[in-house]
Amino acid sequence: MKKQEKSNRTRQVRLRLTLHEYAHIHQKWKASTCRKLSDYIRRNLFDKPIVTTYRNSSMDDIMTELTRLRTELNGLGNNFNQAVKKLHTLQKIAEFKAWLVMHELERRTLQNKLDEVKNNIKKLLEIWLQ
Repeated sequence: MKKQEKSNRTRQVRLRLTLHEYAHIHQKWKASTCRKLSDYIRRNLFDKPIVTTYRNSSMDDIMTELTRLRTELNGLGNNFNQAVKKLHTLQKIAEFKAWLVMHELERRTLQNKLDEVKNNIKKLLEIWLQ
């Protein structure tokens, strides 16, 4: 990792803004790739280039839905795993042994599908965040 250089910025400039002015600057800052508001204002003040991001609103809706779906799938997978773990404690009964073997295969299939969906969602999120 690169060691951060010490900043030589020792002077402060303070100014007062109306709520509307601040909201306007804040909105433009959020639409940029600048991580800090001070960096955005400094770049603006010294006419340095500011990279802005544009998002496709339909893609935002898709990402929101995919995130919700991922959360639900995680919950379903967790519930299924808990049920199977509880049933493993009942191995003394012969009927449950056969049931456990059969459902263990289903659990693995479900887990593989969940992993596949999670990976696809992760890829879409990476594309969306660019």
